[in-house]
Amino acid sequence: MCKRRLPPDVTRLHIGTMPLERRYDLVHDPGNSSAKVAEAPNSAEEALRDSEEKYRMLLDEIQDYAIFMLDPQGVVVSWNAGAERIKGYKADEIVGHNFSVFFSPEDIKQGMPEKLVRITATNGRHEFQGMRVRKDGSRFLASIIFIALRDPAGNLRGFSEISRDLSESKESAAKYRGLLEAAPDAMVVVDQSGEIVLLNVQAEKQFGYRRDELIGQKVKNIIPQGFAERLIADGTRTAAEALAQQIGTGIELTGRRKNGSEFPIEIMLSPLESTEGILVTAAIRDISVRKAAEKHLGQMEGRYRGLLEAAPDAMVVVNQGGDIVLLNVQAEKQFGYHRDELVGQKVKNIIPRGFAERLIADGTRTAAEALAQQIGTGIELNGLRKDGSEFPIEIMLSPLESTEGILVTAAIRDITTRKKTDAHVLELNRSNEELGQFAYVASHDLQEPLRMVASFTELLARRYKGKLDSDADEFIGFAVDGARRMQRLIQDLLAYSRVATKGNDLVHTSSEEALRRALLNLRAAIEESGALVTHDPLPTVLADERQLIQVFQNLIGNAIKYQNPGVPRMHISAARNADKKWTFSVKDNGLGIDPQYFEKIFVIFQRLHKRDEFSGTGIGLAICKRIVERHGGTISVESQLGHGSTFSFALAASEGKS
Repeated sequence: MCKRRLPPDVTRLHIGTMPLERRYDLVHDPGNSSAKVAEAPNSAEEALRDSEEKYRMLLDEIQDYAIFMLDPQGVVVSWNAGAERIKGYKADEIVGHNFSVFFSPEDIKQGMPEKLVRITATNGRHEFQGMRVRKDGSRFLASIIFIALRDPAGNLRGFSEISRDLSESKESAAKYRGLLEAAPDAMVVVDQSGEIVLLNVQAEKQFGYRRDELIGQKVKNIIPQGFAERLIADGTRTAAEALAQQIGTGIELTGRRKNGSEFPIEIMLSPLESTEGILVTAAIRDISVRKAAEKHLGQMEGRYRGLLEAAPDAMVVVNQGGDIVLLNVQAEKQFGYHRDELVGQKVKNIIPRGFAERLIADGTRTAAEALAQQIGTGIELNGLRKDGSEFPIEIMLSPLESTEGILVTAAIRDITTRKKTDAHVLELNRSNEELGQFAYVASHDLQEPLRMVASFTELLARRYKGKLDSDADEFIGFAVDGARRMQRLIQDLLAYSRVATKGNDLVHTSSEEALRRALLNLRAAIEESGALVTHDPLPTVLADERQLIQVFQNLIGNAIKYQNPGVPRMHISAARNADKKWTFSVKDNGLGIDPQYFEKIFVIFQRLHKRDEFSGTGIGLAICKRIVERHGGTISVESQLGHGSTFSFALAASEGKS
């Protein structure tokens, strides 16, 4: 701010009809503490001069107050040492100049100096607090007493001002300034006219101004909308009432920096009683980061809602009070409600038992502990539709942090179909168990009478062959063959039924040893056919050794049986798969299988050839399938007619073994 030039005119004060300068001149000589005495026509005037000199010297001793006199037009005619210290002017710099130099340009524009003279001339005395301007242009808050001076006849002869700089008068003011500067937020003190009277360094940094650029300015310069309006009373309440309504509450407004940029702020207002009346202290916080975070959170919430809607299951978000705060369209469909019928309602309305209890702490644990116990586990409960019908559900709970605290997201799946399937599977398993038990009992009980039939038919064949006619020999031959085939069928059926019920524990088993014993069992067939069986190094697996021998024996036996003319060739290998299991392959050069029969060949009693072409009961591959499934694996075939077949099955590896 620049210094204002003083007006050049000097108006002299007259007492009675005689010019004051003829009696005594009150213009001070800076180098001399005595007034310049004009004429002394008589002793009365000398006494008056001595009295005024003593009064002037007394005023100069008062350093805390600015005391000076004005003529009726407001021109300074006297000046004490306190005025020089507070306002910065020396006597010869200010005497003869209009007192309007102590007012701000805004006050001058509004005619405040003239108003003050007019009001005081009418009332005789006017006390108030206001902003004053020093010689260097800086502003300060002053306590002012303005007095009209009149002669005995009541004629106005001038004015006297006694003022004090309030910003330096009290120790508490210094402490308050210290607190203001130590505050982490911008602090601005404003009077009820909306002018800034005090601020701290954080306010300078936040708004980009120097302190002297803001003192005395309107707060609207830095907070354009909303703040100043709270300091001005409307037609129905006082300014104090308007202010009190906002005290202690955070007000979100927009601040404006010196460079014109705007930023979001939050203001906390608090009243400050002072000798000047109620001032307002505003703590101002830049909330740009928080607003950005809120925007990001809003975007995240939008994405979360999108994920919620895209979920294939019903999704319900519940607070720890058990209130539904969010749900998706699948939840509407599943429970039969419109969304607005559920939001804000208790979750017990749709899941009457079990779920809400997991959100409420019992006497031995907190709600968080009760919730954490269920996180990541599927809970089977019953859901309740709007129409009152219940249905089985499975719930997966997961925590969700939010500004409202920990919420719970529940993924809810209707498991009606699964429950029906489970019941069907349970019934099927029971039926299979009963069938297996029946097959075992039937085959076991049939063996004895069948053995008798076979023995006696063979005895008849040996004793009477050739002694009866040819028809009798043929009939006896049919009976013997039928009895033998029946024995093989019952034995295979018994072996099939015993796979699950009579199997041994799965232990570390050498698959090479199992293959060796299978080949030993097939020695006669191998020698008769001239078959060539080779194998790679085979691993140790977890298996029932007896059943693994049977798998190798059945697969190699089939390869020898279903063979084109020539030498049967088989190769057995094993390789690790992605599941860390061993996949075994038994490859042959036999007849091959049409792909349409790949599934059929593993079904019990299913044959692809007539009995007179190849012997067998059609149970061998079914037994292999059941054994492999008991070991937790699967069996399959790859083949083409005339190009051989490769049977593959997987078994679990034995850890630490190769």
